[in-house]
Amino acid sequence: MVSNASPIAVNRNNRFQKVNLATLNDAEKQSLLTLAFAVLQDLHQPGAEISSPIQTRNYLRLLLADRKTEVFGCLFLDNQHRVINTTEMFQGTVDSASVYPRVVVQQALSFNAAAVLFFHNHPSGVAEPSHADEAITQRLKEALALVDIRVLDHFIVAAGGSLSFAEQGLI
Repeated sequence: MVSNASPIAVNRNNRFQKVNLATLNDAEKQSLLTLAFAVLQDLHQPGAEISSPIQTRNYLRLLLADRKTEVFGCLFLDNQHRVINTTEMFQGTVDSASVYPRVVVQQALSFNAAAVLFFHNHPSGVAEPSHADEAITQRLKEALALVDIRVLDHFIVAAGGSLSFAEQGLI
């Protein structure tokens, strides 16, 4: 089978292929981050379909990268897994954030969401879920199930990487 686009042609059209991180100054690095965030934000704007866990993971990593305290939020989705809204719901301390299921359910209902993705960061740099993370995820899943809203995933974002509850079999 012959492809219409050869890898060489694709590479020649990629203006960023020759960019070397080591040669960028601080202003150029900041511009690149701003551009990357704009691209990922465009993929997660209201009405955009969530089609790739990798894109969502990258978007959340950029969104939460510089946070010094824990932030818990939700991506509210419709039946077709299109973004309705991305909301940072709770702010915490360096090692925890209080999450209230009632508030999450109210917000999901106000957006008429059919599904949600949870996200929070670990400023410690370690993306491993704590027992508290697993417990609140289960409580939220049970509370949302009462009103027929599906929980698709919960991402933990840290400087050292990110973790998906769904990929780990925790949801």
